[in-house]
Amino acid sequence: MAEMSPTTESGSPPASTSRATPLRRHTLYEAVTERLREMVLEGELEPGSRISEKQLCEAFEVSPTPLRQALKVLASEGLVELLPNRGAKVTKVDPQEVSDLFEVMAVLEGLSGKLLATRATDAEIAEIRALHERMMAHFRDNQRHEYFQLNQAIHRRLSEIAGNRVLLELETSLTLKITRARYAANMQLGRWEESAKEHEYFVEALERRDAQALSEAMSLHMRKTGNAVLHGLQQE
Repeated sequence: MAEMSPTTESGSPPASTSRATPLRRHTLYEAVTERLREMVLEGELEPGSRISEKQLCEAFEVSPTPLRQALKVLASEGLVELLPNRGAKVTKVDPQEVSDLFEVMAVLEGLSGKLLATRATDAEIAEIRALHERMMAHFRDNQRHEYFQLNQAIHRRLSEIAGNRVLLELETSLTLKITRARYAANMQLGRWEESAKEHEYFVEALERRDAQALSEAMSLHMRKTGNAVLHGLQQE
């Protein structure tokens, strides 16, 4: 005979708490991972620097457990290196890897441009234009952090709208690897101005549904960003 489920005095099954705590921990660790990733990508935690678990736990107001889980995720992404019994440190940027990544990304962006010109709906094109105008407002107000965040959102959205899942997965994976270097490049005033103009060019090409122009503009944008990044790394 099967066991009967326990009930409360009201006759209804008791509320189970067996999953509540893990769910909260998971949500917390994701939040810590996202914030820590931003700190690395945007240079708040510099390449080669040691990561102080104590300071970060105090700053985030969390226990060491979610922080260490977050560090494991960032280690899998190549952003930090876990040191046996010595905590962790931010990895340094490898110029050769960056060069290789941008070389591939330039080709992928070209393909994305061709797909976008035929697959984007009128509503999606209007969405990209609206995002672009918001980004340019940040540019005019010299709000570099906000500009960069929206810049990345636009590139992600374009990859989604292109409508090829394999392409989206590849671009998402590679973008994560070069975001730290791209952020540094966009902080250079000359490149920042140039990059903003390039965005305007390919948004206009998208609105015209000019597949060739859009493909070339997006590919060129990625190549020039890569050149700026490598130039910055050589200076360092």
